[in-house]
Amino acid sequence: MRVSPPSDTLFSSPEKRNFVLGLVLVVATLALYNPVSHHPFVNFDDDRYVTDNTHVRAGLHWETVKWAFTSFDEANWHPLTWLSHALDCQLFGQNPAGHHYVNVLLHALNAVLLFWVLWRATGSTGASWMVAALFALHPINVESVAWVAERKTVLSMMFFLLALGAYGWYSRRPSIGRYAAVAALFACGLMAKPMVITFPFLLLLWDYWPLQRAQSFAKLALEKMPLLALSAASAVVTVKAQRAGQAIGSMVQYPLSMRMENAAISYVRCLGKALWPSALSPQYPYPEGVLKWQAIAAALVLLTVTILVCIAREKRRYLVVGWFWFLGTLVPMIGLVQVGSQAMADRYAYLPFVGLFILACWGLADLAGDKSVSRIALVAIGCIALAVLSAATFRQISYWRNNVTLWSHAVAVTPGSFIAEDNLGGALLTEGKEEAAMPHFRSAATLNPDDPMSHLNLAAYAQRQGHPQEAVDQYATVLTMTRDPRLRATAFSDMGYALRDLGDSEHAKASFRAAVNLRPRTLRAWLGLGLTQQKTGNYAEAVKDYAQVLAIQQWDLAYFLLARALQQNGQADAARAAMDQARRLSENFDELQKTAESLMAK
Repeated sequence: MRVSPPSDTLFSSPEKRNFVLGLVLVVATLALYNPVSHHPFVNFDDDRYVTDNTHVRAGLHWETVKWAFTSFDEANWHPLTWLSHALDCQLFGQNPAGHHYVNVLLHALNAVLLFWVLWRATGSTGASWMVAALFALHPINVESVAWVAERKTVLSMMFFLLALGAYGWYSRRPSIGRYAAVAALFACGLMAKPMVITFPFLLLLWDYWPLQRAQSFAKLALEKMPLLALSAASAVVTVKAQRAGQAIGSMVQYPLSMRMENAAISYVRCLGKALWPSALSPQYPYPEGVLKWQAIAAALVLLTVTILVCIAREKRRYLVVGWFWFLGTLVPMIGLVQVGSQAMADRYAYLPFVGLFILACWGLADLAGDKSVSRIALVAIGCIALAVLSAATFRQISYWRNNVTLWSHAVAVTPGSFIAEDNLGGALLTEGKEEAAMPHFRSAATLNPDDPMSHLNLAAYAQRQGHPQEAVDQYATVLTMTRDPRLRATAFSDMGYALRDLGDSEHAKASFRAAVNLRPRTLRAWLGLGLTQQKTGNYAEAVKDYAQVLAIQQWDLAYFLLARALQQNGQADAARAAMDQARRLSENFDELQKTAESLMAK
């Protein structure tokens, strides 16, 4: 019997072996995250990024590209993320399965890229694969993968890892072309999410270990200057976008001392979640008051670990790289520049935790090399750790299966979060459970009396209950609470309908106009303006307003109302054409007619 030579076996070369190990990472990641393909969109940011975003929903067109590169929507400048969502809409429409699975595929790709980059830089297959497996299977990353709006995180990480791999390629034979490839990939990462802004500093760590480039620090730092210029430009644009979106917390609301105390505690909390990932939540509320001793104790922990890794740096350079990777990449997201109201977020760990995984995996590999731990014991420890983490991840994914489950869990593990209460109330409203939702909005308003979202929903409830004056008063309160153009436009638009219910057409028109001035693509406001104009006999103006609705979205109700306004304005042929279009778009024309007649009767 002929025996195949060793060169034909599956593991005959490092490349073949690593291909199989990479395939294992992909299969394990896809299998673990497969349930997300059955999950809906999340009622927090997914609407702003996808379902209610008319630019994104239009798909990939030249107008979408122009908007993506010029927009500061959602207090961010991340054109590649917008284009990624637009491509999803082009391919999958509003079916969340496709949007979710693209996130999963990107996460699986990131795990393989991380394995490849580490292996190419260190030559260590086992430790590199274990870092990638921890990254793929750790429950802290569920938020970044199971949340469609977090596409920016997984997409930015992909470009970051490609840039890091390209830097290794450049370091082996420096050239302008190879450096340009690194810079281009880094720029793409920044255009997906600026969380990778610390990339040039990480390259200095990468020079120290594992590349161990034999050049002076000054020369290596000078080499990074073009990349630092990209980081600086990204920082300027990011701050400008966040200010435009009213996302940066003021020093009055979040004093520097409070931010520093919270940052120290959050660092240590992140370390705890790396070791024991429980009570994970999409929203960790900013503490009412940070105890000084907690902040001091946290700072001492960080200082102690820093001193220990620096002492061990000569023999174990990876300790310095892993630890400062963790500390450094969290700096833009730890709250020193407070964006939003959260104290910390699981999604911010997606890049920083790689440093901790490097520290842990190479540390254990060293113990095996020193015979402190046998290789068999090391493999057993690794398998047990991955099995436990996979089970925890599977459970964490289950919380994202619908919005009520997600926010019920968030309320349970992070009591005091008005945002979790708001979103749980919103999820219950979507399921038609209005009476069950209201206590959560009231709780949110109690937790944060300046929360516009809870008051917006309480106003809408008063309006539905037949109390339009109470609703108008609540909407007016919302307008004093927020400068967010989206929320203000919603408040003005809904107030316009409440004013219509009160018979105050002139103030209703003014309210609708204020809404469209703030956000010209506010459909409900244009529709309300058309209804009010039609009610007061301004049929020509009503036609223009309904045309504005249809310029934004093809809508059977808008066509029906347009047909009536055209008919009333003496344009019979155009009225028939609009009514025919309403019939073509409508799935239930009789129901459409009842809805339209009800709206026009008010």
